[in-house]
Amino acid sequence: MAFVVAATWKAKPGEEERICEVIRLMTPLSRKEPGNLFYQAQVSSRDPAEFFLYEQYTDAQAYEDHKASGHFQTHVAGYAIQYLEYREVETYETIEG
Repeated sequence: MAFVVAATWKAKPGEEERICEVIRLMTPLSRKEPGNLFYQAQVSSRDPAEFFLYEQYTDAQAYEDHKASGHFQTHVAGYAIQYLEYREVETYETIEG
C-alpha cells in the first residue's frame, strides 16, 4: 500500500511561469527522497495557471518527511505559496488487488 497525495495549485494571475519554475526545481529533488515512489506535476490544458501534482510515498511518514525537507521548506512553503491563489491537498491510500 502506498500513501498518495493529489494537490491542485492555482497560480495568481501572471505567476504561472514562477510556479512552473518551482515545480521544475522540486521534481528531481522530491524524486530523490528515500520515501518517494512517484512524483509528477501536470499543467491544465484549459487553464495554464492550474497545476496538478500527483505523488506517491511509501507511507504517511515519508510524506511528512517530504514536507519537512529543506527543499520543500525553501521552495514551496517559503516561496511558492505566496504566489498561489489557492492550494488544495488530498491524501489517499492505494488499494492493492
